[in-house]
Amino acid sequence: MNVECTRLPSGLTVVTETMPHLESVALGVWIKSGSRNETPEEHGIAHLLEHMAFKGTSRRSARQIAEEIENVGGEVNAATSTETTSYYARVLKDHVPLAVDILADILTESAFDEDELAREKNVILQEIGAADDTPDDVVFDRFSEMAYRNQTIGRPILGTPETVLSFSSDEIRNYLSRNYTTDRMFVVAAGAVKHDEFVREVEKRFSTLPTKPSATPVIEVARYTGGEVREGRDLMDAQVLLGFEGRAYHMRDFYCSQILANILGGGMSSRLFQEIREIRGLCYSVYAFHWGFSDTGIFGIHAATSGENLPELVPVIVGELQKASERIDDQEIERARAQIRAQLLMGQESPAARAGQIARQMMLYGRPIPNPELMERLAGITTDRLTDLAGRVFFDTAPTLSAIGPVDQLAPMEDIVSALSTLRPQTLKASG
Repeated sequence: MNVECTRLPSGLTVVTETMPHLESVALGVWIKSGSRNETPEEHGIAHLLEHMAFKGTSRRSARQIAEEIENVGGEVNAATSTETTSYYARVLKDHVPLAVDILADILTESAFDEDELAREKNVILQEIGAADDTPDDVVFDRFSEMAYRNQTIGRPILGTPETVLSFSSDEIRNYLSRNYTTDRMFVVAAGAVKHDEFVREVEKRFSTLPTKPSATPVIEVARYTGGEVREGRDLMDAQVLLGFEGRAYHMRDFYCSQILANILGGGMSSRLFQEIREIRGLCYSVYAFHWGFSDTGIFGIHAATSGENLPELVPVIVGELQKASERIDDQEIERARAQIRAQLLMGQESPAARAGQIARQMMLYGRPIPNPELMERLAGITTDRLTDLAGRVFFDTAPTLSAIGPVDQLAPMEDIVSALSTLRPQTLKASG
């Protein structure tokens, strides 16, 4: 890897990867703070701040921010997640100083004008409404709310209409000063970038960033609870999400969980896809996933199907979970490794994807992780480890069920729990 890392005296970390065959640079600022860092009264403020950063600074209007980057053919955007927020741009290599200046401007000199704030609140209300009209988004939001009941980590990132409308400019500034500090921020660039030149630009433009938070950043330890939520809607298809507590990024079984999710439902050759869609024709979409957070994780199976298929669908899913706890073939592990390796390497051909990957590694592990090290972590995964993990994830933790649409024929939660409990002794015996 051509990755170089410099920690500035201010505490800000700057990382680059030179990709000399490119003419462009993807760069951004990643903050180790997201919706999970909100107080109970701040639900949605992290996402609102991300929007407001582009609505004018002491030097630029909202229109000037857009025009200056687009006048050189570049683009700029941002995203808020549960544990991170990112502001990023892509430009030709000659315009890196401009992109750095714009990113620094919106992160250090945002005006938070009251008129702009009122307009942007209305935009976010429309975004909340659009998300509520999208069943496959709603089913995930409801799932998180139930898996982590009454906790910040389980709340929708967008907030609610009531909370969004309540925020003032001062409250946004308070959240920013508490979370956007140099010890929690990483400036990363990938592409046609020269490390020393980029470091100088960053050091000059970001010199006013606070080095210490105005107050102790908020973080609540996650407590997985499990449970169920069902919402009947007049839809063509039912969205069903069955999940369990997964593994955090730093846990030994994190990569093992990634492999297990891939084997179960990571592609057209996966067990769930083959059994449920190809053989039985029970749904048009089914997949498994594993999400890691800093101190918890989610292992889930999502399916979209007609209401009349639900009585057969869920038992088949549960049956596949049992099979995974009893037997996994070496060939399946090798295929999963190959898919994850290909995704990793293909992603590194994109400077934007590579910059994001480096930023995540810096936030999670404090350093870039070389590809051979990642492959080594995957290489140590055996069939016994996978079947043992499946037994513990699927049968030793309380399930979470979220269902939206025509779900009248979906089995009661107690029946699903009973089915899992019935299978559990066989699983324990199989995994030793």
